[in-house]
Amino acid sequence: MKEVKCLVRDNIRKLQPYSCARNDYKRVKGIFLDANENPFGSLNRYPDPYQTELKRAVSEIKNIGIESIFLGNGSDEIIDLTLRIFCNPGKDHVAIFTPTYGMYRVAADIHNTPVLEIPLNEDFQINSANILDLISDPKVKVIIICSPNNPTGNLIREEDIIAILSAFPGIVVLDEAYIEFSSRESMISRLPDYKNLIVMQTFSKAWGMAGVRIGMAFAHRDIIFYYNNVKPPYNISSLNQKAILEKIKKQDTIRNEIELIVNEREELGKEIQKLGIVNKVFPSQANFLLVKFKDANKVYAQLIAEEIIVRNRSALIGNCLRITIGTTDENNKLLDSLKQLQK
Repeated sequence: MKEVKCLVRDNIRKLQPYSCARNDYKRVKGIFLDANENPFGSLNRYPDPYQTELKRAVSEIKNIGIESIFLGNGSDEIIDLTLRIFCNPGKDHVAIFTPTYGMYRVAADIHNTPVLEIPLNEDFQINSANILDLISDPKVKVIIICSPNNPTGNLIREEDIIAILSAFPGIVVLDEAYIEFSSRESMISRLPDYKNLIVMQTFSKAWGMAGVRIGMAFAHRDIIFYYNNVKPPYNISSLNQKAILEKIKKQDTIRNEIELIVNEREELGKEIQKLGIVNKVFPSQANFLLVKFKDANKVYAQLIAEEIIVRNRSALIGNCLRITIGTTDENNKLLDSLKQLQK
């Protein structure tokens, strides 16, 4: 691939980033009269703009250097910044494999970045025949792959991801938001092999911290450099940084919760598949099931009437509902409602 700086938009490469007060003085102690902060209160100081303490903790659990970590205000900020950095509006294209997470297109539309939608096959995998055409398209600057994919739940074949990474001259974003629920190791370990790879993860799913809004990007330090230049100066609050630091101390609890969710996913999938109102439960490596019903809209309406809220994905995949794995009690109530519908 080209050097990272050659892929970056000209105006971003020439950008003089904003230098906040904490860029000039990075120590914790002192009499702070530099940032026009109120001297009173417990949250009167701006947060660390580079989340140094939190990144050290993430570095340890992900086994990657702090210089290769970027933390965003949710993964959505990382998606937004990626397009800001690499895609010239109205000129460069982003490629996605559909059906997939809808925010990729929304972010591209906001940035006036044309989207090349490549349909997955009937197994929700990348058609290998499409890869050659994709990687040779000079308009495509960024490719986004979600694995495990949302809303289908399956892992994308690793050999197809590697084939794209190896031949594509642009940026490849691999969204691993659900990776902790899967049987596959993260591709963070492949970052030394592919300078064009950006791996996204999140604290929202397996870590149970969706309300805190912190996403993670792992990439070559040259890419992280531009993320830091373009991001708002204080993009993650002190409260949110502290909340994640506290959560990281509870890794045994997190692992147990992941195991429970995966077990519930397997059991719930088996029981739902037995129902006559169901055509298929698709294999999942995430914390949800994609289920094809004979009449998904009818099922959805009945569940809503009982205040059981699932996601109707029928507009993307005919007659399909996406069902998040809840507690055992919640899953049993869902199953009871589906059984009543069958009667």
